[in-house]
Amino acid sequence: MGEAIKKYFQGDKVIWGMIFLLSIFSLLAVYSSTGTLAYRKMGGNTFYYLFRHGVILGVGLTIIFVVHMIPYRFYFQLSRLFLWLSGFLLVFTLISGTRMNEASRWLTLPGMGFTFQPSDFAKMSLVMYLARVLSIRQQQVMEMKEVMRSMALPVFVISALILPANLSTALILFVVSLILMFIGRVRIPILLSMIGIAVLFGGMFLGIAMLARHEGRIYTWKNRIEHFIQGDDTEDYQVEQAKIAVATGGIFGKKPGKSTQRNFLPHPYSDFIFAIIVEEYGLIFGAIPILLAYLILLYRAGLIVKKSSRTFPAFLAIGLTLLIVMQAFVNMGVSVTLFPVTGQTLPLVSMGGSSMLFTSIELGIILNISRNLDNQQTEETDEEAVENDY
Repeated sequence: MGEAIKKYFQGDKVIWGMIFLLSIFSLLAVYSSTGTLAYRKMGGNTFYYLFRHGVILGVGLTIIFVVHMIPYRFYFQLSRLFLWLSGFLLVFTLISGTRMNEASRWLTLPGMGFTFQPSDFAKMSLVMYLARVLSIRQQQVMEMKEVMRSMALPVFVISALILPANLSTALILFVVSLILMFIGRVRIPILLSMIGIAVLFGGMFLGIAMLARHEGRIYTWKNRIEHFIQGDDTEDYQVEQAKIAVATGGIFGKKPGKSTQRNFLPHPYSDFIFAIIVEEYGLIFGAIPILLAYLILLYRAGLIVKKSSRTFPAFLAIGLTLLIVMQAFVNMGVSVTLFPVTGQTLPLVSMGGSSMLFTSIELGIILNISRNLDNQQTEETDEEAVENDY
């Protein structure tokens, strides 16, 4: 049995462990936090959302397993196609996407009723593309003009297309892109120039949008930021409920299924699932294990970079890991009021199809890269053994 598991579940075993740990938390937290939703929409059938989420989670784990068998070279070849396709999907979404919460973020697949966020695909595609370009240019001196044309322009375009509907996702992607380019030895003055350009055009966009409209996403951002800056006196309802959940959870929590704030928090199964976990499991058994799981994932990705003899898989692994971990930190930060409300889900834990799908693909790619490293090291060990025999 152990040999069969080792044969089929290859790659970094610690990363596999973190995936299963987060999956267990996901099932428990979603089941607990969907009680009110079940009574409101499913006549009190609390097992409906547990079963639904279990199926989605099972599909996600299957995707991880399948993708971790696909050679990462596949993404090197298709990264440019993915980037162009993601740009097209983002434009199409802005024009005629499905609107929810005053934002056109989703595309609905005809005949299936399944909705997904093209921004999730765009994030992954841009990281793949940057990893490809950086790996090709590692032996060259990257001048300002070349970096702006081959890397900065795609970063600005994709981030700008995401920005109108999802400010936090655009910011996360932009920051991850800068970090990846810094790791890829793009000079700091060039990165500072990119930040300056982003601040200039971002400020112009916000200014024009606020003058032109008096409703919609731009005023949602404005209100959230104002509430965050001004503090307790003007806090909005969901932040207040999240703080109550975290505070009453304390060190050891109220025990599984005992949350009370799940009845008051909007979207306790997605945006604020971390607050529910802390309320039920406390700091010791909830907050710290979740935080450590993402930090360990980042650490293991760093080891992959350190061991890798090729630049493309190294950049790809650390870039995709940064996407997952930064999104997780933002989600957790919102629950403890370190950041304004953003709507970011907790990767592999929150209920949802689109986020789960693309997070699973990204984890599968990371595992494939570590799997190839393991096979490479095994081959080198075998070669050394043969040489020693002679």
